[in-house]
Amino acid sequence: MYEALNFDTLTARQASVWFAMILGAVFGLLAERTRFCLRRGIVGEDRRAALGVWLTGLAFALLGTQGSVALGWLDFSNHRFMASDLPIISVVLGGALFGAGMVLTRGCVSRLTVLTASGNLRALTVLAVFAVFGHATLKGLLAPIRVGISDMTVPLDGATSLATLPGGGALWTAVLAVLALVYAARSGNGWPMLAGGALIGLLVPLGWVGTSFVLYDDFDPIAMQSLAFTSAWADVLFYTVASTAVPAGFSVGLVSGVLLGAFVSALASGRFQWQSFTSPQETGRYLAGAALMGVGGVLAGGCAIGAGLSGIPTLSITAILTFTAITAGAMVTNAFLASKFPRARLQPAQ
Repeated sequence: MYEALNFDTLTARQASVWFAMILGAVFGLLAERTRFCLRRGIVGEDRRAALGVWLTGLAFALLGTQGSVALGWLDFSNHRFMASDLPIISVVLGGALFGAGMVLTRGCVSRLTVLTASGNLRALTVLAVFAVFGHATLKGLLAPIRVGISDMTVPLDGATSLATLPGGGALWTAVLAVLALVYAARSGNGWPMLAGGALIGLLVPLGWVGTSFVLYDDFDPIAMQSLAFTSAWADVLFYTVASTAVPAGFSVGLVSGVLLGAFVSALASGRFQWQSFTSPQETGRYLAGAALMGVGGVLAGGCAIGAGLSGIPTLSITAILTFTAITAGAMVTNAFLASKFPRARLQPAQ
């Protein structure tokens, strides 16, 4: 379709950078205002309200994504989420490590990106370490471990998606969306917060359709992508140190946009505030969490946004299992910390 748009001065890849930047800016603005974060929804002090906003986003992402599939705009049959062999150990272990890491750092990667733009130097430090460990696991020193674990697979025998189960994709989309919206309606949030969550959710199908349909070019194909932050930050790191040799892609545009949108929102609302570490112990906890998220996110093949908000709407069994492992890892880690360090409960959620 991209050829029909007649953008003579931009290639599809270049256009995807600008598209991702706009997508990211809207996400950053909305996420900063709604404090959109899976960790808050799972173990935060205001978990009921936070999870209500997050699930509203998931419901609209589900409806928008599967609606686009029904219209013929999207086809996930060749996407990595639909691989016929499930790297079970990689997904479960990676998801659990990521979940544990986001509890230690008090935020998932998307939330930390937003906090960075709000003046939080802890979040910036975490993201730098996260990107290094993510890239090391993807292509560096830890890559052999990743490859070895990923080779341990379980065949799915065609059952790669909920759409293959009785009732088909429409039924399972409706069930998941209704359950999410029922919880959201009882979460105690006002309509502005839920509307913000819904708009964030609609960015997911917009990303999928934009990269795989609108910007599709037979002569210069780009990857089918939407909101995701694990590989995005690894790509940003690589682009930062080798921009003369590596062209910017969707990931660079997405992260840049999120930082810009969140910065504008924080500045306009008066929430921009410089913050840093308060003790060596806190620094160590955050750095450990960053490393766990970097390794875990790559092993699992996604983060709370990539595997959750963007992955679940594809109805992928792999994405659902990854999200379950992330949630379980976060809950177990939080329970352990609460039992060993009871005073940690008194710390304000971010």
